[in-house]
Amino acid sequence: MAESSGQSGRFGLGGFTPRWLGEQLKRTDIALALGIVAILVVLILPVPPWLLDIALALSITFSVLVLMTVLFIHKALDFSSFPTVLLIATMLRLSLNLASTRLILAHGHEGTDAAGQVIEAFGGFIMGNNFVIGIIVFAILIIVNFVVITKGSGRIAEVSARFSLDSMPGKQMAIDADLSSGLITEQEAKERRKELEDESNFFGAMDGAAKFVRGDAIAGLLITFINIVGGMIIGVAQQELTFGEAARTYTVLTVGDGLVSQIPALIVSTGAGLLVSKSSTTGKANEALFGQLGAEPKPLVLASVLTAALALLPGIPLLPFLLLTALTGGLAYITYKRKEMAPEAPAGQTGGAAGQAGTPAPAGGGGPPAETGPASEDENIANALAMDDIRLELGYQLLSLVNKEGARLTDQIKALRKQLAQEMGFVLPSVRIQDNLQLSPNEYVIRIKEIESGRGELRANMLLVMDPQGGNIPLNGEQTTEPTFGLPAKWINEQDREEAMFRGYTVVDPPTVITTHLTEIVKDNMAELLSYAETQKLLDDLDKDQQKLVNDIIPSAISVGGVQRVLQNLLHERISIRDLPGILEAISEATSYTRNLTAITEHVRTRLARQICNDHTSENGYIPILTLSPQWEQAFGEAIVGEGEDKQLSMAPSRLQEFINAVRQAFERQAMMGEIPVLLTSPGIRPYVRSIVERFRPQTAVLSQNEIHPKARIKTLGQI
Repeated sequence: MAESSGQSGRFGLGGFTPRWLGEQLKRTDIALALGIVAILVVLILPVPPWLLDIALALSITFSVLVLMTVLFIHKALDFSSFPTVLLIATMLRLSLNLASTRLILAHGHEGTDAAGQVIEAFGGFIMGNNFVIGIIVFAILIIVNFVVITKGSGRIAEVSARFSLDSMPGKQMAIDADLSSGLITEQEAKERRKELEDESNFFGAMDGAAKFVRGDAIAGLLITFINIVGGMIIGVAQQELTFGEAARTYTVLTVGDGLVSQIPALIVSTGAGLLVSKSSTTGKANEALFGQLGAEPKPLVLASVLTAALALLPGIPLLPFLLLTALTGGLAYITYKRKEMAPEAPAGQTGGAAGQAGTPAPAGGGGPPAETGPASEDENIANALAMDDIRLELGYQLLSLVNKEGARLTDQIKALRKQLAQEMGFVLPSVRIQDNLQLSPNEYVIRIKEIESGRGELRANMLLVMDPQGGNIPLNGEQTTEPTFGLPAKWINEQDREEAMFRGYTVVDPPTVITTHLTEIVKDNMAELLSYAETQKLLDDLDKDQQKLVNDIIPSAISVGGVQRVLQNLLHERISIRDLPGILEAISEATSYTRNLTAITEHVRTRLARQICNDHTSENGYIPILTLSPQWEQAFGEAIVGEGEDKQLSMAPSRLQEFINAVRQAFERQAMMGEIPVLLTSPGIRPYVRSIVERFRPQTAVLSQNEIHPKARIKTLGQI
């Protein structure tokens, strides 16, 4: 019994379980076959009105789906199955036409709902109880579909197919030439040939499929004529209806049936026209249309002027044309502002790239277009290795600081380069300004060698106000924090500038905020930005009188890399290297007794004592000094271990923390009294003390006793 039951489950009715049925329905090939069979069955067997309603709704939905698919594909080949879809849609509508004709002629005398509610609703809504209106509307739909859309799309498909076939040999030769020259690989050549073949087959199929649409329109017209004539004959001769009753009933049914068939046909015809007309365009239909139609403001301005002129003509309704004038004028203004904020990228780039300081940065974040082939791949990899020394990235709301004519930001960056060259003897590398859509609209980022070194937020059309005393600012605005030094500040409107200045506040514009932030970051990273090549250039640019000195010490006493390291040590503590001849003389002296770069740097600092003292002289004419106590001098001296190049500081962490706390308290106490002192140590421990202090007070200067020039005035403020 168990075995018999099992056999029944496998081969009998028990095998058709819901799970089995669900698995079969998931197979699209079976679903398509069943759908085609259903269409053919409708051509033969009668269909009840309720089932016809469902089928007509399915036809309308299917046609809308086809149109939406055409609108959202990127290129015509993405919908290469369209000819097959067009044939299925045409067969579906014709089968439903036949099914509705059977119901109209057989049961039309029973009333306007004889062929289902969908046909009755379309007939009553469009006709408005007047069959003459219905016939005229239906005729116009037929003319639009048959004469305009179908004929035009068919002609485009025919010409596209012919041109595609004619150009095929030339395109094949171009692919072979690219393959022979190494611009593309064999796999890419195969893909291009396949795409070319698919394109040719597609347009050839579309040329034939256009005939389906035309035949469908003719068939719809003939079926409608047959239904009206046949219905009138059956109604008057067989069903004994009056001529008026027969005309009203059968006309409503026939026109409703024609509309239900022709509206989906019109939708699919429109989809076919859109598909063949975008053969050479890539992108969604909205991108291709609006991206080109509204790309330039001048046509929109002319359209706005024309509609305004038409509105002034006598007898023309004023309101519609004024609304259109405002609409086109507004679009023209938006397009103009968009082009002003984001100008076109240079030729050869797919999006905005970046410019050097002083060059407006285009919008977008793209770069050179991707190429193929071994040579271009190597070139692209080499380009990827390139690194910007300094890069300023802006959110899109801040692009006006660069793109506006006479923009202050680029001018200030140029002035900054000149200022640093004069003050520090350091030539700042070009600052690359680039937009970054990943940033917030009002945000900017400063990168040193691709590493983020600072960021902040600005308001492009406002002013930043700070109170020098650190108090609250009683002006209308947006509370914020100054990005460079972290001071409390407020963004105010331009019209409040005079009041803020009258109150004694510091008022700066957004370009100055960025330039100040950039200046501090550059000064903190000057040592890293001074490359070997830049050092060599500084040496080469010396006067002829100094070249003898360069030749004497390089490379016999020190290498260019050694000079670079000494200069970096000076820049690291913000000491100007403009007096390069004096620095080279000091290097020449130091190399006579040592090769230790730290010792050479300390000797150079001693030779630059007058310059260093001048840099740290306060407005009162003296150098404020905090000295290191003998106890700390001894502690640091005893903590230095090793000899020569191996010297290093070895102090207990608890002792270091004690020193850090003492320095922090002493300097904070002097800051409250308005003094910015320097820390004075003995020459032997200065580098090691500086290495500790720079970790928590990088702006604090640490000088040795040998660096105090004899003529410098000093004032000792205290002792640590």
